Amino acid sequence: MYSQTKIAIPIFQDNCKDVIEVANDCIDKGADVLEFRIDGLKNPEISEIRDTIKKINFPMIATNRISTEGGSFKGSEDERINILYECADLVDYVDIELQCDDEYINKIHDTGVKTIVSYHDFEKTPDLNEIMYIVEKEHELGDIAKVAFMPQNLEDTLTILAVLSHCKDTIAISMGDLGSYTRVMASKFDSPITFAAGTDVTAPGQIDIETMKALLNMDLNIMDE
Repeated sequence: MYSQTKIAIPIFQDNCKDVIEVANDCIDKGADVLEFRIDGLKNPEISEIRDTIKKINFPMIATNRISTEGGSFKGSEDERINILYECADLVDYVDIELQCDDEYINKIHDTGVKTIVSYHDFEKTPDLNEIMYIVEKEHELGDIAKVAFMPQNLEDTLTILAVLSHCKDTIAISMGDLGSYTRVMASKFDSPITFAAGTDVTAPGQIDIETMKALLNMDLNIMDE
């Protein structure tokens, strides 16, 4: 039985010509969704970004990540959100951080695009109750909740699996090498999307697309044998 979890591949390039080239390569490798990391662009112009999305013409997440959550966008917050707003009619999902003002999140969500409300911590993994509180807040504001945390030990990675087992429409990731297996196990909990690496690695612990596809479609129901 094939996994229903979509594999998203992030694209992090500094110009739109290379974004298109990498996108085509990721599509050829079997991506289900592309994540356009707009914050990677040196000169993010809305008209050029829209034209790039149209040329790629493939299911896409528009992300314009802030620096405090691993992003590179250097403009103002109004500029950052406006780029996402202007792209919303062309993409399947927009990823916007929980720490943004609610008015910004609502502005994106009101366009009708599926909104991924996300939260990243590259240093630690909170306890389960705190993560569940974050996920609940994300679901109140958007369509899909996303949390990604850095584990300090194996128990932290199991906390992420506990989140997946309790929450629908949730992307939960344990980063780094220690947590990389959670990206695969996400499909066993019907997580809508997991992330793999194509040309660009945008988070620690991402698995390459070919390996991810093989693992997601592997039958792990060994107890039935």
